[in-house]
Amino acid sequence: MRQLLKTIKVSRREIGRIAGSPIYLFCMVAAPTFCFILFATLMHEGLPQQLPVAIVDADNTPTTRNIARNLDAMQQCHVVARHANISDATEAMRKGDIYAFYYFPKGTTDALAEGRRPTVSYYLNYSYLVAGSLTYRDMYITSLLANAAIGESTLLAKGATKREADTFVQPIIIDTHPLGNPWLSYAVYLNNTLYPGVLSLLIILLTAYSVTVEIKERRAKEWIQLSGNNIFVAVTGKLFPHTFIFFLTALFYNVYLYEYLHFPNHDGFGSMLLASLSLILASQSLGLFFACLLPSPRWSMSIASLWGVVSFSISGFSFPIEGMSGITQTLTNLFPLRHYFMIYCNQALSGYPISYSSYHYAALLLFCLLPLLFMKRLKNALEHYPYIE
Repeated sequence: MRQLLKTIKVSRREIGRIAGSPIYLFCMVAAPTFCFILFATLMHEGLPQQLPVAIVDADNTPTTRNIARNLDAMQQCHVVARHANISDATEAMRKGDIYAFYYFPKGTTDALAEGRRPTVSYYLNYSYLVAGSLTYRDMYITSLLANAAIGESTLLAKGATKREADTFVQPIIIDTHPLGNPWLSYAVYLNNTLYPGVLSLLIILLTAYSVTVEIKERRAKEWIQLSGNNIFVAVTGKLFPHTFIFFLTALFYNVYLYEYLHFPNHDGFGSMLLASLSLILASQSLGLFFACLLPSPRWSMSIASLWGVVSFSISGFSFPIEGMSGITQTLTNLFPLRHYFMIYCNQALSGYPISYSSYHYAALLLFCLLPLLFMKRLKNALEHYPYIE
């Protein structure tokens, strides 16, 4: 009971610090809210729509104009200009007016009519990876459809039946069923990982800061004495208000994503809420670990920011882990976001039982136990470390 009362006293002290410090309010309220609104509005359509493209039609026949109209009818492409030559179109792409352009060389229609293979070209700006990939896909599909339509017309003119022509043009019909994200929505794919990743980064940074700033402000002895010289009580009381506030943030974004937007979640709302809580605790423990190793705001926050930022690239949602080297694949286990991402894939997208993600929950638990090995070092730093500006 005494330990509990001391923990409550430390928590009350920390609540006062949170309320009186702009940096706490920024990291706990302003920054998560801004990031959530940004990600939610940026990808509210799921995929970028009507990306501006152009046509360079040196042939200028009804056939090429019809292909251009088909491209304009595609979901991701919108033909906003027709340029007289490649130079003008390239200049427009350099200025950012268009993301790509489709080029018909002179004689395209005549080559089609004579059964030869004309060459059309796509010029894409792959500086924008998403825009480049989507415009390429629509241009490629448009070319295939045009080729199929011309081939079918040629066969029909030679006396083939409609069934025979269709079988020749497309001998195998592909019936595609994307799993997990059937809408191929970037919002479903990215929002479920980007926002928790940003939240994890803020938690790691703020945890390292809140512990080491006590030394910088020369209030460490006051903090440790309020806990009865018990470092576990001191740390628990300080971080509990942080955990509560960040958990409310996680509760909000889980409700918004899975209950309001109805993003796929085959294993139930509670499973992702548990995963979010596990990520919060693991991130706090990692920030505390950095504070134990480097009891200085400058050094602990530097390594915390580096660790948090690298987790976005090494967690597997931007580049597949299987494509990395063997050593890098092993190092991915050192990042809490990697385990959260795998829990999300296994439970929310695939609907596997929680036991299937037991390894990743165990890894997040190990992060929580990691600072316990260095608590004595932290206590010594709080009691004896002289902060130097």
